[in-house]
Amino acid sequence: MKTGESHLESLRDGRQIYLLGEEVDDVTRHPAFRNAVASGARLYDFQSDPHNLEKMTFLSPQTGDFVSRSWELPASYAALVKRREALEAWAETHYGFMGRSPDHVASCISGMYMGAEVFESFDPKRAEALRDYYRYARDNDLFLTYVIINPQAERSKSPHEQTDDRLTAHLCDQDSQGITVKGAKMLGTSAIMANEIFVTCIQPLAAGDEAYALSFAIPINSKGLKLLSRKSYELSAGSRFDNPLADQFDENDAILYFDEVKVPWERVFIAGNTEMCQKQFYQTPAHIYQNYQAQIRLNVKLRFLVGIGRMIASTNGIDKMPQVREMLGQLAAEASMVDGLVHAMEIKGSAFGGYFIPDGNTLYTAQVLTQQLYPKVIQTLRELAGGSMIMLPSGIQDLITPEIADYALRVQRSAVFTPEDRVKFFKMAWDAVGSEFASRHTQYEMFYAGASFVTKAHSYRTYDWDRSTDMVNRLLASYTLEEEKQKWLSTNNTKNFTYSI
Repeated sequence: MKTGESHLESLRDGRQIYLLGEEVDDVTRHPAFRNAVASGARLYDFQSDPHNLEKMTFLSPQTGDFVSRSWELPASYAALVKRREALEAWAETHYGFMGRSPDHVASCISGMYMGAEVFESFDPKRAEALRDYYRYARDNDLFLTYVIINPQAERSKSPHEQTDDRLTAHLCDQDSQGITVKGAKMLGTSAIMANEIFVTCIQPLAAGDEAYALSFAIPINSKGLKLLSRKSYELSAGSRFDNPLADQFDENDAILYFDEVKVPWERVFIAGNTEMCQKQFYQTPAHIYQNYQAQIRLNVKLRFLVGIGRMIASTNGIDKMPQVREMLGQLAAEASMVDGLVHAMEIKGSAFGGYFIPDGNTLYTAQVLTQQLYPKVIQTLRELAGGSMIMLPSGIQDLITPEIADYALRVQRSAVFTPEDRVKFFKMAWDAVGSEFASRHTQYEMFYAGASFVTKAHSYRTYDWDRSTDMVNRLLASYTLEEEKQKWLSTNNTKNFTYSI
C-alpha cells in the first residue's frame, strides 16, 4: 500500500509552486509547507498500519490489493456506515482541520463514477475516460484535489464576457491528441501536497461559455501548470508550541494558472458542453457524496472545538457557573445536531443504480445550518475565554529565558493546569479560534460549499414540498365555506339572521 514516505517521494516531481516571489524547489522540505505536507503523508501511514487496515481499506476489484476506503462505492447502508467510520478516523488525525484531505475529491470522482451513465449520454468516449480514471486513481491511491471555481473578476459577467481572455481557464486548442488549456482557476486547497488536480466548473455557465466548459484531471507537475500560493501560516507559526494547528495543518490554498497546458483525451471528461458541467455534479451522486465527506470532517472538527470550550471553562474555574453551563450546553446541542444530521443522511439514504448514497436534502440541511453555526461556535469560545487567549507570552522564547519566564508564568494560574500547561492550552485555543490560521478556517467553513444562497437553493430544490403542501391542501379540502355557513346558521338558530351596518 501507499505509505507516507512513498507519498512524500511522489511530490518531488518538479512541480512549479511560487511563494514570496520565489519558486519552491521541494514542498516536502520547504519551511512554508513541510509540516502540512507531512501531516498529509501521515494519513497514508495511518491507513496502511496493520491495526487499521481492516477499517481503512477494501480490496480493489481490479487488482485484489488493499486500497483506501475513500474510493469505496457502497452498495448498502451498512457499507456506507463502514466507509464513514474510516473517513471519521482519518479526520480525527487532523482534528478536522484539513478540509481538502484525500478523501474529499476521491468522494467526488467516486460519485461521478456511480453516475457514469450521465457521461455516457453525452459522449461514450468521455464516459470511458472517467471510468478508467476512477480505477487508476483508486488503485494508485492518488491524493487528488480540485479547482472548480473561476477567478473572481467582474462577477456580473460570464467567463466569455470578461475583458481578458487569459483570466479564466478555457480550451484554447484541440487536436487528435487532446486539448490545450489556458487561464486560471481557484481555489487549489491542498494542491501543493496533491498528486493530481481535477479541473472543472461548478458554477452555472451561459451560452457563449462553451470554451470554459471543461472537466479533466492532470498531474500537478504537468508542463505549464503553475501554483501561486497564498501566504503560508505555517511559515509564520513560530513554533508548534505557539501555533500548534497552523504549524501542522495549514493545508494551503493556491491559484492555479494553466499556461497552455496540454491534456490528453484519456484524461478529458467534458469538453465544450456547458450543460454537462452541471450534470456531472447534480445528476450523479458526486455533489452529495463529496459534501457528505465534508460534513463527516466538520462533525469531527466541531467535536474538537466543543472540547476546547469545556476545557476553557474548567481551566478558568468557571465551569460550575450556571450561565457558563448554559453556554456549554448550547455548544453540546449544536455539535450533537450535526452528528445527528450525519447519521440521518445515512439512515434516510437511498439506492442509486447499484449503489447506496446519503440523503441529499438532509445533507443540504446540514450545509445550510453549519454555514451559520461555525462562526457562532467560534464566537461562543471567544466569550468563554475572554482575555485568556490574549494574556499570553509573545512566543516560546519568553519561556526559554529564565528571568522573563519567571515573570510571564506568575500570572498563569489555574486549578487544573500548571502555568506552563495553561499557556500551552490557551495558545492552542487561540490558534483554533482567533489566529490568522483560525480566521481562514472560519472563512473556509462559511464558503467552501458556496455562498449561503447557493446552499439554501440546494435545500429548496431537494425538499419534499409536495408532501408538505399536500397536507395543507388536505386540511383545506376537508371543509367548505358553504358547509360551514350552514353549520353556523343551524347551531345559532338564526334562520332570519341579517347583518346591517
